[in-house]
Amino acid sequence: MSDEAVAAAWAREDLEALSERGLRRYLEPLDSPQGPVVRVGDETLVNFSSNDYLGLASSPTVRAAALAAVERYGVGTGASRLVVGDTAAHHRLEARLAAFERAEAVRLFNSGYAANTGIIPALVGPGDAVFSDALNHASLVDGCRLSRARVCVYPHADVEALERALAQTPARRKLVVTDTVFSMDGDVAPLRDIVTACRAHGAALMVDEAHATGVLGHRGAGLCEELGLEGQVDLRMGTLGKALGVMGAYVATSRAVADLLVSRARPFVFSTALPAHLCAAAEAAVDAVEGDPDLRARLWRNIRRFAEGLRVLGVRAEPRSAVFPLILGEPERALDAARRLREAGVLVKAIRPPTVPEGTSRLRFCLSAAHTVGHVDLALEALRTVGVRRGPD
Repeated sequence: MSDEAVAAAWAREDLEALSERGLRRYLEPLDSPQGPVVRVGDETLVNFSSNDYLGLASSPTVRAAALAAVERYGVGTGASRLVVGDTAAHHRLEARLAAFERAEAVRLFNSGYAANTGIIPALVGPGDAVFSDALNHASLVDGCRLSRARVCVYPHADVEALERALAQTPARRKLVVTDTVFSMDGDVAPLRDIVTACRAHGAALMVDEAHATGVLGHRGAGLCEELGLEGQVDLRMGTLGKALGVMGAYVATSRAVADLLVSRARPFVFSTALPAHLCAAAEAAVDAVEGDPDLRARLWRNIRRFAEGLRVLGVRAEPRSAVFPLILGEPERALDAARRLREAGVLVKAIRPPTVPEGTSRLRFCLSAAHTVGHVDLALEALRTVGVRRGPD
């Protein structure tokens, strides 16, 4: 038997087990651009599963910037930035993002996953300790593991537990990592208190602003900006692939850390560089976020309307972010609710373990500035009509 046949047997066994538990995943390609209304096969659906919070993924201005850069730089970069994949577009975007984040420097990565799995091991290792919120994104979890530092997981948003762990854990270096907006629950980290705890115990702080960038803050720069904490957080990871509508990620930090990452962050060192046309598109998106505050105003009108509508339906909901989980319990229940909503014209995917803890399978609604009032009301009416109700916490 060939190695390929052995691996296929393993895969079939695992796929059967996943199917029995309602946890098998399937790809489902769009036949339209990303947006508030999408085409999936022969269905036209109102989309509540996208992280395109500001509707910039299909923005004419952003697309035009990308097309102009394709004409200048071509499609691919051909190498890592340390070889010959670096372009003026990368440097312009890093400078633009540094100004947007009011940081000394910014370093680009190809994705948020690449950023988090590269940054943490570049800063801490054996003999050090990293402190991670229990509901942090998988990329932060894996970054902590790859660092080979001691990993201390503290209960979700429990600053007192974090302080105890910081006080009791001997280490050469201490790094605290947390999401600012938690992607599956939509709640917000108690960031002021975390900053205070880090200062008291000499710890560095890294935050993942992926679901806050473009959504929170007076200029859309995230929770750190909203709370006036930009200068008190050592590293702020932001994404280009959610509210900014493009692809890639970045970290806003000190010049020293940004320079260290060039030599030590393995996903940066060993990956072909982000295409220049995506850098140009992202630069245009940042200009849109900062230059058009009505984008965020429309988003937040939709967020508040959806939260109010959920409360009318008897579902606890607070307008804290663009993410609203409807926790249903078991995978089969979430899959069935997603199917019934889809029949009503609403696309909201079921989220199941291991993305979320066992027993908390859910529908995850994401609001966008591109949604109309009619879209929001359609989702609420569909929930009322099909009788979807939150399960036990």
